[in-house]
Amino acid sequence: MAEQVHPLQLASLLLQYPDESSRAAAAAVAEVEIGPGPERAARELRELCAWYAARPLGALQRDYVDAFDFAKQCSLHLTYHVHGDRRQRGMAMLRLKDAYRAAGIEPPGDELPDFLPLMLEFAAIAPDSRGLDLLEDHRVSIELVRTGLRRERSPFAPALDAVAACLGRLSSRKLSRIRALAKSGPPAEEVGLEPFAPPEVMPTGERGAARPLVGGREVAL
Repeated sequence: MAEQVHPLQLASLLLQYPDESSRAAAAAVAEVEIGPGPERAARELRELCAWYAARPLGALQRDYVDAFDFAKQCSLHLTYHVHGDRRQRGMAMLRLKDAYRAAGIEPPGDELPDFLPLMLEFAAIAPDSRGLDLLEDHRVSIELVRTGLRRERSPFAPALDAVAACLGRLSSRKLSRIRALAKSGPPAEEVGLEPFAPPEVMPTGERGAARPLVGGREVAL
């Protein structure tokens, strides 16, 4: 039986800053099965991996920076899209950390808990449907990033298409909110409030010790 890699863990790999190990992992996908999940997600990811592995590293890194570092609408920090830099964003990130720990998984100390690749990896390994439920809770932000990447014709857009394929149908309420935020952008900070995130959710440069999320780039294929 061929090895199998979870589509959400593979999407996590492809949405982190590229290096030679991630290119090698993407190349190895040709020899493994992508699942469980819909065939559409597997197809999107397999095609993206072929492009990713063939792209020279320097060009791939420039593509990544162009896609995610220069356009706020494509930020992979999901709470930004619905909260901006308001204090509510800090509370949303605290809830994410609590969700990771409730599943027995310690989030890494070197990344904000709303980083999409981190959330995708959690969804791939979390017990029951906790990880998928967490992604669905942030579906509006995922769809906003997906829309932004498609609008810019980014080569990374298929990764978000694959994530969407693994989730349920969008409700009319979420569709309305996506359209509203796409027009207005994230809400602005109100004058006089403290910075958005309390110290306990800010990156420390240290990685947790108890069942840490390994990070997509370390996925063994």
